[in-house]
Amino acid sequence: MTVLTPRPDLWTLDPEVVHLNHGSYGAVPRRTQELMARLRTQMDANPMRWFRTVAERLTTSRLALASYLGTDPDGFALVANASAGVTVALHTLPIPAGSRIVLTDHVYGAVRYAAERIAKDRGAEVVIVGIPLEADDETVVALIARQLDNASVLIVDQITSGTAKVFPIDALVTAAHEHGVPIVVDGAHAPALIDAPAAAGADFWTGNFHKWPAAPRATAGLVVAERWRAASKPLIVSWSEYDERMPERFDTQGTYDYVPWIAAPESLRALADLNWPTRRPQLTGLVEEGSRILAKALGTGIAEVVHPPATMRLVELPSSVDLAGGEALKKRVSRELKAEITLTGFEGRGFVRLSAHAYNSLADYEKLSAGLPRLLA
Repeated sequence: MTVLTPRPDLWTLDPEVVHLNHGSYGAVPRRTQELMARLRTQMDANPMRWFRTVAERLTTSRLALASYLGTDPDGFALVANASAGVTVALHTLPIPAGSRIVLTDHVYGAVRYAAERIAKDRGAEVVIVGIPLEADDETVVALIARQLDNASVLIVDQITSGTAKVFPIDALVTAAHEHGVPIVVDGAHAPALIDAPAAAGADFWTGNFHKWPAAPRATAGLVVAERWRAASKPLIVSWSEYDERMPERFDTQGTYDYVPWIAAPESLRALADLNWPTRRPQLTGLVEEGSRILAKALGTGIAEVVHPPATMRLVELPSSVDLAGGEALKKRVSRELKAEITLTGFEGRGFVRLSAHAYNSLADYEKLSAGLPRLLA
């Protein structure tokens, strides 16, 4: 397997630790961290002057991020994370009593909780559609479409977090709109993994920049279709509450730390310097080979997902592993193997969800594969 030279030198990650879970919290490049430090120095040297400049700085950053997604900047707002973006959508849409909020069983936990809260407040019902892990696109669409009668909203993942599966978003947008149902796309993992990820035609799309684009944490985007822009408001009421312009009313949330949002385009430049369009398929090869090595060491297999995302894979755990103790197991792996991984479960099966980014090499997966079977014994 030919792989581009790994570049751990561009990050400040602990070299004594194997980092195989970029998909959860990302990792911020050194150059972006340095820019953030300079910006915070400016902020603390003269807070009054800093906050006078925040609006202009945010506009510059927001336009750069919208351009990266290839979406209409007039409908693109900055939010803290994809869960916040979904929550904005739920507060914007008319969800009458007796209607259905349709999710799948791959939904991210915080998004499900947001839907359940809205359903309880408005007298609606949450409907969970079961989607087999190995389901093809036609099956995914058919199973969801059957549940859209009397639905007020459909919420679907673009790339599922727990099961590393790419959903057929274009077909789901069509199916939802054929039933007259607004669709909210949770694209938490989509930026940098899917070209032009902002789900054209969706009523709402939201995605994180702190994952694969390696931007500072608490940086995400919300794309709102034109029909919903006037009604879409940030979750925090602040001085921008009555701003008639949809993106700007999301910009200023009081004395929030805006440094991550302002610095986020620097991480996009870092990815461009890494030649990301070339590196990403190389990382696909890396995570696939690493997954094969781990699966062989564990005596299991790799989940047969129809459309796996570019840089995440699921390796099945032995049936003897009880995921009820998953958090304790992750801590043991961190402490005893000096490796950071995440575990996930679906349909009664347990998995290690492996990631790959530009700082990883095959040696990382080999080290985990050498130690994990012994730890699980």
